[in-house]
Amino acid sequence: MLQNTGRLAGKTLFITGASRGIGKAIALKAARDGANVVIAAKTAHVHPKLPGTIYTAAEEIEALGGKALPCIVDVRDEKQIGEAVELAVQKFGGIDILVNNASAINLNGTLGTSMKTVDLMLSVNLRGTYLTSKLCIPHLLKSKCAHILNLSPPLNLNPFWFKNHTAYTMAKYGMSMCVLGMAEEFRGSIAVNALWPKTAIHTAAMDMLGGADVGKQCRTVDIMSDAAYAIFSKPSSYTGNFVIDEDVLRKEGIKDFDVYAVAPGNTLMPDFFLDEAETSLQNLGDQNPSGKHGPIGETFNIIRSILNPDIVKSTGGVYRFDLSGEHAGVWYIDVKNDAGSAGCGEPPVQPDVIMSMDSADFSKMFAGELKPTMAFMSGKLKIKGDMSLAIKMEKMMTMMKSKL
Repeated sequence: MLQNTGRLAGKTLFITGASRGIGKAIALKAARDGANVVIAAKTAHVHPKLPGTIYTAAEEIEALGGKALPCIVDVRDEKQIGEAVELAVQKFGGIDILVNNASAINLNGTLGTSMKTVDLMLSVNLRGTYLTSKLCIPHLLKSKCAHILNLSPPLNLNPFWFKNHTAYTMAKYGMSMCVLGMAEEFRGSIAVNALWPKTAIHTAAMDMLGGADVGKQCRTVDIMSDAAYAIFSKPSSYTGNFVIDEDVLRKEGIKDFDVYAVAPGNTLMPDFFLDEAETSLQNLGDQNPSGKHGPIGETFNIIRSILNPDIVKSTGGVYRFDLSGEHAGVWYIDVKNDAGSAGCGEPPVQPDVIMSMDSADFSKMFAGELKPTMAFMSGKLKIKGDMSLAIKMEKMMTMMKSKL
């Protein structure tokens, strides 16, 4: 792993989404140098499913020798960002580094993505990054080591990265376009770069998207914090780059990447937006049973493609599926809101019914080989919530059967 050298001692970092995950890891890495860290994030109270708050992150930062300023910030709120920036300047005398880490993700297709979700992703990822940068730049221009680092991917126009989740791709690429433009606009004064992981990174959000076992195919957040630390050591002339964590660290002399693996020796899941990952993602199949390309994922791809207002109108429920067995994971179908949606992880709203069953029986059920009511009566299916929705689901599956 990359060793700390003290280069960030006394420097002030403004990090969005720093209460957990990659943002907090970057904060803790800087704290070991004695840096000042502004924790700009929404979580002030303990979340029922996600660990950490701005205050617990502050305690960890200060325990490592850094100074912390926890600020309640929703990056969609200009007033909250502005107040946090002013507090940072008052407390620490300025801002040297901005990390735009806050992000929202939804991997559904066009018909399965509500406009509320589209607006959320564009507001957090694109607008939030632009707005936070805009408000920090006047102070960054006064720093002798100014950096803006966006956690966003290379601008890759391969259609493969658009077809399954156009809205999410547009939102993340919006962050990358900020790098493209601001790097040129402030060339010579502020280094503006983008950092992206080569493999999936294990975070609480990844667990929600991919299921409990997905961590075994991920690297830890430490690889991203080490790569960010390496970037912050570079001069302002190092700008306009879209870099990958592993590539950055190889240039720093790191050779052993097993230290970053959650489960060394396991096959790692490639991250999105990298061409060399396309073939791997297409062929993951059973190697990634919890992911979108496994047999369960393929079923949900079909479900998403044929959801429509008629199915929503006739069903009117939000289902969560807790699958066990060979292809364990959590999935959902929302046939209650907008044009419907379906995918991996927790449903976007409170489920009306939770259905627990073996993944093999789930596949049989959606192939028309096993009716939900029969599965329930035989003990293969456990239902918690609105029992009538199990019957309605049979009607929904009949409408889908011709394509499934």
